[in-house]
Amino acid sequence: MTEIDEAAHPARRPQNPCFSSGPCAKRPGWSASALADALVGRSHRSGPGKSRLADVLNRSRAILGIPDDYRIGIVPASDTGAVEMALWSILGARGVDILAWESFGAGWVNDITKQLRLEDVRILDAPYGELPDLTQADWSRDVVFTWNGTTSGVRVPDGDWIPDDRAGLSICDATSAAFAMALPWDKLDVVTYSWQKVLGGEAQHGVLVLSPKAVERLESYSPPWPMPKIFRMTSVGKLIEGIFRGETINTPSMVCVEDALDGLKWAESIGGASALVARSSANLAAIENWVARTDWVSFLASDPASRSCTSVCLSIVDPWFLGLDPKAQAAIPKKIDALLEKENVAYDINGYRDAPPGLRIWAGATVETDDLEALFPWLNWAFASAKADVAAVA
Repeated sequence: MTEIDEAAHPARRPQNPCFSSGPCAKRPGWSASALADALVGRSHRSGPGKSRLADVLNRSRAILGIPDDYRIGIVPASDTGAVEMALWSILGARGVDILAWESFGAGWVNDITKQLRLEDVRILDAPYGELPDLTQADWSRDVVFTWNGTTSGVRVPDGDWIPDDRAGLSICDATSAAFAMALPWDKLDVVTYSWQKVLGGEAQHGVLVLSPKAVERLESYSPPWPMPKIFRMTSVGKLIEGIFRGETINTPSMVCVEDALDGLKWAESIGGASALVARSSANLAAIENWVARTDWVSFLASDPASRSCTSVCLSIVDPWFLGLDPKAQAAIPKKIDALLEKENVAYDINGYRDAPPGLRIWAGATVETDDLEALFPWLNWAFASAKADVAAVA
């Protein structure tokens, strides 16, 4: 590696260098003292334990504006567990359309076609950076999609493409959208997310939201395949209501529950969902302004209407970079990531392993815009340093 001129280092560092897309930055001002009242050593089935879990559900409903007749449950295995629980329990009653434009959507395609082995499946896909044609979704069928593609930085612009009179269910993986983007609940029948994203909660647990229409499906349809215990939401043809009152299927971490409550209380203190959306939108605007004045970088999502305000994915467009072979291109974001981690400026900003080589910067509500502004000169410095390093070796 070439020696880097210390004088070229930007003068200011972000106060919080955590820009990972999951687990994400903790809320401003967080410290371990926020967990002091966690019910460690207590049963989650105790009165106080169930009260804490119910508090998470009630605060989540209020902040997100989830309708009163929708169920909310805490389930195992983060957002992935929540999505799997929905797919295994609900699909098969109708044909399925699945929209995929990044790795997690592609993962649901694999589950539906290779694991559940459903035959009546249509795949509507698009490459990284683009959306499939949303108007092609057939709502006489169940439709599975991510609201925000965490690994591509591409989100659906709104819910206008989802009809009110749909016959099938809309099944939405919203893990990096909930709390940062406005979700139209009347358009969504199944929604999943995890605490580790926009509120910066500790990982492990997922949240599953069901509309009355989704509950009706669960109570009227029994899939033909064996159902793992942690996926079972019905008993004798009826919804197990306890799941949606905080009586979780498996044992939750009460430390994680306490952390989730801390994030929810912080959200309430700053103004709720509208404030969270505004913070994420302001962060995206700051990145857009930096990209507009920077010639070596661009957005992977070229259409501003579908550009994520949480998992912001950037492409390197410098002619020198584009002239490198694919292996050399893949090494450059890794070099940038390593340089900034060594400087304690930014952690975990290399793009997702399956995505085109680039950078991924989390800009959700727990990230301060001022920290992004401090990061931008360091990104320029790290790219120039990586470029100089490769030139010296060549």
